[in-house]
Amino acid sequence: MKLWSIMGNSQRLDGGAMFGNAPRTMWAKWLAPDADNRVPLACRTLLASPLNGKVVLFEAGIGAFFDPKMRERYGVVEENHVLLESLAKAGFSHEDVDVVVLSHLHFDHAGGLLAAWADGAAPALLFPNATFVVGAEHWQRAQHPHPRDRASFIPELAGLLEASGRLEIVQGDHCRALGDSVRFHFSQGHTPGLMLAEIVGPTDAKGRPHGGLVFCADLVPGRPWVHVPITMGYDRYPEMLIDEKRAFLDDKLDRNVHLYFTHDPGCALAQVTRDEKGKFATTHEVAELSARSLAA
Repeated sequence: MKLWSIMGNSQRLDGGAMFGNAPRTMWAKWLAPDADNRVPLACRTLLASPLNGKVVLFEAGIGAFFDPKMRERYGVVEENHVLLESLAKAGFSHEDVDVVVLSHLHFDHAGGLLAAWADGAAPALLFPNATFVVGAEHWQRAQHPHPRDRASFIPELAGLLEASGRLEIVQGDHCRALGDSVRFHFSQGHTPGLMLAEIVGPTDAKGRPHGGLVFCADLVPGRPWVHVPITMGYDRYPEMLIDEKRAFLDDKLDRNVHLYFTHDPGCALAQVTRDEKGKFATTHEVAELSARSLAA
């Protein structure tokens, strides 16, 4: 199996929103803000092939579905559909993808499923041969969003996924499409039923998966958020998220599972460390993956 980091459209969002209650004097050192106080963010996806004999894409980024006014409002940098271009550079098209795994359906993680905006055209679903894998609890949230996060969902997307006939709703730790090759962890602090996909590594002496890779989604969007107290203003329950993140990072450190970041503009993959004071950090950081083996 080989891995590719696949870039989607990038964003610039308010730094205060991205770093919650951390002061600007801290977070400005991690991601430099522009004149409008916005910080640069990637919308990075992960391609794995063959995984359980299939071409698998983890998330789809923000895409190019917004009209020009909304693209400006949400800081989407490029007009073109960068995800499709990045797939092509890796030697794939959206038609080659057999499975798309979605941690959740907020537009910056699922908008890339849609074709680029065109004046007068209705939203259209790409990936015509893919099974779309979504967690059951989050699927319910997407259909009945809370007023606080309603704007984070694409109104038409749930209906398009359901109408495709290729939607798989995940109830437990594994899904039919990927079998035992991918294990799911769930988190509630950012959004109900956030689904964190772990590509399972070999079994260690204790009989546990060891040395794999986990797509951290919005539980740990990038390196700055590995520090446990740092959360986003978009998180629904920051204290819950902090507790979940601590347990998550403890487990990944114990099993040497690599962290894969979606929103970090400079780092795709890293290993987690912890110092003598218990503070988590990252090491062996990798900016991009190109046909990299899981063990590399």
